Amino acid sequence: MRTEINILRFTAIAAVLALLVSSCSTTSKLRPGETLYTGVKKLSYTSDSTKIESSVKSQIFSAINVKPNNPLYSPYYRTPFPIGLWVYNHWDSKSTGFKGWLYKKLVSYPVLISRVRPDTRVQMINTLLQDNGYFDSEASYELHYKDSTQKKAKISYDVHVKEPYRISRVMYLNDSTHVGHLIDSVAMANTYFRAGSRYCLDSLNMVRINIANVLRNNGYYYYRPEYIEYRADSVEQKRRIALQMVEAPNLPPEAHEQFVANEVWVSVRGTAENVTPDTVITRNCTIVRMEPVRVKNNLITSNITWRKGRPFRVSSMDRMQMRLSRTGVFSDIDMQVEPLDSVNADGKRLMNVKIACKLDAPYEVKFEVQGTSKSNSYIGPGLNLSISHKNVWGAGEQLSAKFRAGYEWLTSGGGAGGNTNSYEFGGEVSLALQRLLAPAFVDRSRRYVNWTSFSLSGSILNRPSYFKMMQLGGKIAWEWHANRHSLNEFIPFKLTYTKLLSRTEKFESAIAGNPALALSFQNVFIPMMQYSYTYDNTFGPNEITLNTSVSEAGNLFSGIWRVCGVKGTKKMLGTPFSQFVKAQAQVVWKRYFGEESCIAGRVFVGAAYAYGNSSEVPFSEQFYVGGANSVRAFAVRSIGPGRYAPEARTVYSFYDQTGTFKFETNWEYRFPLFSYFKGAVFVDAGNVWLLKEDPYRPGGKLNAKSFFKDLAVGTGIGLRFDMQMLVVRADLAFAIHAPYDTGKSGYYNIRRFKDGLAFHLAIGYPF
Repeated sequence: MRTEINILRFTAIAAVLALLVSSCSTTSKLRPGETLYTGVKKLSYTSDSTKIESSVKSQIFSAINVKPNNPLYSPYYRTPFPIGLWVYNHWDSKSTGFKGWLYKKLVSYPVLISRVRPDTRVQMINTLLQDNGYFDSEASYELHYKDSTQKKAKISYDVHVKEPYRISRVMYLNDSTHVGHLIDSVAMANTYFRAGSRYCLDSLNMVRINIANVLRNNGYYYYRPEYIEYRADSVEQKRRIALQMVEAPNLPPEAHEQFVANEVWVSVRGTAENVTPDTVITRNCTIVRMEPVRVKNNLITSNITWRKGRPFRVSSMDRMQMRLSRTGVFSDIDMQVEPLDSVNADGKRLMNVKIACKLDAPYEVKFEVQGTSKSNSYIGPGLNLSISHKNVWGAGEQLSAKFRAGYEWLTSGGGAGGNTNSYEFGGEVSLALQRLLAPAFVDRSRRYVNWTSFSLSGSILNRPSYFKMMQLGGKIAWEWHANRHSLNEFIPFKLTYTKLLSRTEKFESAIAGNPALALSFQNVFIPMMQYSYTYDNTFGPNEITLNTSVSEAGNLFSGIWRVCGVKGTKKMLGTPFSQFVKAQAQVVWKRYFGEESCIAGRVFVGAAYAYGNSSEVPFSEQFYVGGANSVRAFAVRSIGPGRYAPEARTVYSFYDQTGTFKFETNWEYRFPLFSYFKGAVFVDAGNVWLLKEDPYRPGGKLNAKSFFKDLAVGTGIGLRFDMQMLVVRADLAFAIHAPYDTGKSGYYNIRRFKDGLAFHLAIGYPF
């Protein structure tokens, strides 16, 4: 009887699955003769005696890169279930209300073979081959239908490649004029424009662009790339081309006219409609202020990089626009040139530049919301609010106030454990000036805005079952660019004061049995000095960002106290100050595939060591892992140090677990789904350790032999609503390995599936 029931169940399930599959047709609305494009089956190259260069292959790939519906990796694959296409075929396009709105957001119209036009793609490939010197080569295509209905098809492309033509010799202008000399010097310096190079139309065009840029930066403002032409001769040698560079016969006379930089006029307008012009003549420029405007003249003059009497340079115009834009106070900057009929003493015409600037709204408000849910029944929101004035006194000074808050509460099982809900809130007020108030020997680039900032901050962390902690601080910081890839920040002075406002009996009991933990929570001053360096660069499909920082605390103060004869524990205002060193580094690497898919990885390493006036690094300066931007399968501060775990791992246990050494790595594959929605698959690993042995936290010290086994590992999937300016992220993570003893053997040691689940809702990408 039971066997018959199982057979009936299996038959019913199979029938339901068959019905679902049949109902998921994605071709039901195709007209007769229409064929759905499902991607590229293959792109192959055949050759008689040569190999096609990778740069040309990349161009050919772009020519056939037509995305099928719901591409997974265009143009070859698509997701097994293209939801947008299914909505198009099975939902009513005339639906209204929520269903109508959802239809418009999800629908994806079918990509047809007729739209892809493979014959046109083949023509594009043939043109690319011709432009790159493969003159005898050609491409073809073939359709591969899925079945006899010919409703779906893939496309194969075959490219037959023959030996490319190369440059046999080049002939320059050999013109004795200043213009001719500049043109020949640029062409001779170009590594491509010489005998032996493969003929390439793009490279020839790049030579023309380089020539025009050099001339436009030497006063010849009206010179254009199209004024350079090439004459080619392929008869002299087989598969060789002789090139001669000439100027176009229709060259306008102003192209050879050299201009000299003259005056710069800058008009500044605010939002008022009724204005009164006020002209101010300065050493760098003439400013026309459309009063009332809230801007100081030196903010404009400090960004005018202009040298009157020198050859007119387009690069100087671009630099001025970039510098004015980076002040952050203008919403629109328009630049125009004004050639004059007058000439200088050498008979060269003068050129003025007119710049029209419009002030931006001074206030800016940012608001972020975060949410976290963990399988241990804790759930809670977080928010960040920032209000800033971008032009306080008219010189681009930025005054900002930031507030952050987070709250977590226990959704079940509170029982007799008392109040276990916790919260954290804090704020910061800062003033940033657009100038570096630092010694002159600091190497800085004047092409970028450099900052000096002053800030005051405060926060309160409340763990009701344990303690309430207050932290107050202030700092001075310098921020400057050495070049476009490098950002430096130096904090010559930062003072933080940490104080426990209250503590519970449970907390007293915890620290009574652990002296190291007690020392890390003592009331303390932290006088610090810190240097940070950021390197950011993009090369091809790769992006790399490196962040490093080194800081020290208490060394200067300790030296002063020692000179004054103070021995033993040194104090400020009756409170000890901390002494330690701390260093950390983070590398983020991204590689893009196509337009939207990418692999992103992050590696973080940090260490802190206390000495001298301190036995332990302060709690606020120690490292932790877990949470929405870390190892997402574990709650914040719930891992480590090392293999250590509190004896009672319940919702009431002390979960602020920190260490003095941290290693963490995160890897994500990010891919588009539909519309603004994107998906992600991720793996996280990390932990914190102690650099000093602590008998009260066994297994917490860093050990090379057990390093990899001590890493907490989790994986998961994510959904992102990405509108460029706003990214809302939802991650569902699952723990694979916990570094502590869970009572289950093996690498996968999570006792129950639900114990390893964690859900995070946050703003922005995790890294």
